Amino acid sequence: MYLNVPGEVPFAPPWDLPFAARQAQLGRGRPRIAYFYERPDTSTFRYRVHNMIEALEHVGAAAAWFCRDDLGAMPGVLDRADVLVLCRTRYSDGIAALVAQARARGVPVLFDVDDLVFDVRHVQLVLETLDQRPSEAAWDHWFGYIGRLGAALRLCDGAITTNATLAARIHDFAGIAAAVVPNFLNTAQAAFSRRILAAKQAGGFARDRTIHVGYFSGTPTHNRDFAIVRGAIAELMHEDPRIRLRLVGFLEPGGPLSGLRERIDVFPLQDFLNLQRLVAEVEVNIVPLQDNLFTNCKSELKYFEAAVVGTVSVASPTSTLAASIRHDETGFLAAAQAWPVILREVVARIDALPRIAAKAADMANDAYAPERHGRVILDALAAHGVPA
Repeated sequence: MYLNVPGEVPFAPPWDLPFAARQAQLGRGRPRIAYFYERPDTSTFRYRVHNMIEALEHVGAAAAWFCRDDLGAMPGVLDRADVLVLCRTRYSDGIAALVAQARARGVPVLFDVDDLVFDVRHVQLVLETLDQRPSEAAWDHWFGYIGRLGAALRLCDGAITTNATLAARIHDFAGIAAAVVPNFLNTAQAAFSRRILAAKQAGGFARDRTIHVGYFSGTPTHNRDFAIVRGAIAELMHEDPRIRLRLVGFLEPGGPLSGLRERIDVFPLQDFLNLQRLVAEVEVNIVPLQDNLFTNCKSELKYFEAAVVGTVSVASPTSTLAASIRHDETGFLAAAQAWPVILREVVARIDALPRIAAKAADMANDAYAPERHGRVILDALAAHGVPA
C-alpha cells in the first residue's frame, strides 16, 4: 500500500444552492445553459451536470441546474436560457410541458445521457449485465424506467453523450444527432487529486510491505463484472501473502474469495473526494467489464480517476478504455481470459508501477481537467445550433 497519502477531508456537496442563487447564475455569461435533472445525486448528476457547469464557467458561459422541485418556476428560467439540457430525465406530463414551454420560447432542448438506458430493445441485456434477478417487478421497473427515458429523449432536438459508441446508439434510436462530451474531473476533485499525487511523489511512492488491489464498484450491480477477475485474484492471493483486496461499496466477494476474508478490506460508499484517497493508496486499480454493447457504451472514468492520484489500472478492453489506455505505458488492458497473466505480470513489476503511474497522471491531468472541457461543451452545443 502506498504511504504519504493525505488523510480524510471534510466534504459537503458543492451544488447545494437555493433556487434563487441558481437562477441568478444564468445571468453571469453567455450562452446561458439550463440543466435539468430529476434530483441531485453523486453519480450522473455530478458528472453530467455539476462538472459541466463548472467547466462552462472557465469559458465565460452561464449555466445552472434545476430539478423536479423547480418545475413550477421553469418558465422564468426558460425566459433567461439559450438552451435547455435534460439530463437522464424520465418522461412525465411535467417534462412534456417543460419541453413545450421551451419550444414556445424558441429554446432548443437537448438530452444528455451517459448509459445505454433509453432503448427498451436492450432491457434484457441491461438486466443481465447488472445482475438483476428477473421478475415481474423487475421487468416492470426496467421497461418503465428505460421506456420513459427513451420517450423523453425523443422529445428533444439533439443529444450530448460520453462516447462515440453511445452517440451512434442514440442516433439509431431517436434519429437525432448526438455530440460527444466525455466525462471529466470537477474542480475540487482535480485539486485534491493533485495534492494527493504530489504527496506520493514527494515521498518517492513509498510503500509498506503489502500490495493492495482495489475494486471501486460502488454498487452491487457490478457483481458480474467482478466475477471476471474474482478467480484470478483469489489465485494470486493464495500465491502471494503480500496481496490484499480493497473493495468500496456493496459488492459481495464470495466464491473463491470466501476463505480470504481476513485479507479483504471493505469500505462503505465514499464521497468523491475521500474516494480519491482510498484509490490513491492501492498499487493496482482493477476495472473489469463484460464485453457487450452496454459496457462498450460506458465511459473511462474509473481509469482517469485512478490515474490522477498516481494509481495504475488494469482494465477490460472496452472501446472507450482501449482508446484511453496505452497498454504497458499508462496502464494495462486485459481481455477476460488474460486477467490471471496480466495481474501476475503487474505484481511482478510492482517497483516499476510508479513510472507508469506518473505517465498516466500526466495524461489524465491534461485530458480530463475541467478547464479543458468548457470549450468542448460549447462546441457540442454549437453543433446543435446554440451560438457561443
